[in-house]
Amino acid sequence: MENTYDLVIIGTGPAGYTASIYASRYKLKNVIIGEIFGGYVTQAHIVANFPSEEEIEGTKLAEKMHNHAKNLGAKIIQQKVINIKKNDNNFEITTDDNKTFTGKAVIIAIGTKQRKLGLKNESEFVGRGVSYCTTCDAMFFKNKTVAVLGGSDSANKASLYLTDIAKNVYQIYRGKELRGDKKQIESILENKKIQVIYETNIIELQGDKKLQKIKLDKEFNGNLELEIDGLFIEIGSEPEYGLIEKLNLKTDDLGFIIVEKDQKTNVEGVFAAGDITNASGNFRQIITACAQGAISANSAYNYIKSK
Repeated sequence: MENTYDLVIIGTGPAGYTASIYASRYKLKNVIIGEIFGGYVTQAHIVANFPSEEEIEGTKLAEKMHNHAKNLGAKIIQQKVINIKKNDNNFEITTDDNKTFTGKAVIIAIGTKQRKLGLKNESEFVGRGVSYCTTCDAMFFKNKTVAVLGGSDSANKASLYLTDIAKNVYQIYRGKELRGDKKQIESILENKKIQVIYETNIIELQGDKKLQKIKLDKEFNGNLELEIDGLFIEIGSEPEYGLIEKLNLKTDDLGFIIVEKDQKTNVEGVFAAGDITNASGNFRQIITACAQGAISANSAYNYIKSK
């Protein structure tokens, strides 16, 4: 049948593309289904930490992965998966255009959705001063003034990392004190490059073509506006729960899929890779997603072969 596959990969990001590349080399008939082309890598203006690519636009890197998977024989469908169920030894996947795909095994590589500020012009400044990935974009703000929004571990790490690159770092947090690793917090408070602004929210982004100022809901140094070159939003990300719940996959306390070292989930025939999992020590990078995608494809191949 046309829509019957050995392996159905849900997610069109680095984990999904890599899983497909390996699956194709194992001669598994596979399809990749995802709503967002390239996943969140496309939101990185420049990627400078992916092996072999000293500097590449996020969209270009995603395009190369897409073409690699496609040229090896994968079918790639840009649709949202709205339902998945297991029937005997097969899985039925339904997309929002009412098409059904059947697979002997499934890899969930849907990534996470980033928590955003929800400001009206936020999307306009993405890649133009606003970033959700400090590791990806920090180097573009060398000797400049930046701000980090957030007060937990991810934001604290971002602030400390940026002190090696930026001239000044403001850390803006709505709480009364920073949370997370105590040593990191001590390092932040001792670092002369970092100024922590407590009990404050960002209520507006301002700039002509690129971010130039942010407006605060509380005065800082007698002013409601803060001039900056870059804003790193580090208020966390969260899983998409729909498919997780439909398959009754086990998750950790934060909602990420629990996987074994071979990317197996608690459901036979279902594997997971990338940011949606609890693997890689929560170091959610393109390279770790790719590694998990490769491992999950290998495990899916062994599973299908055993059946």
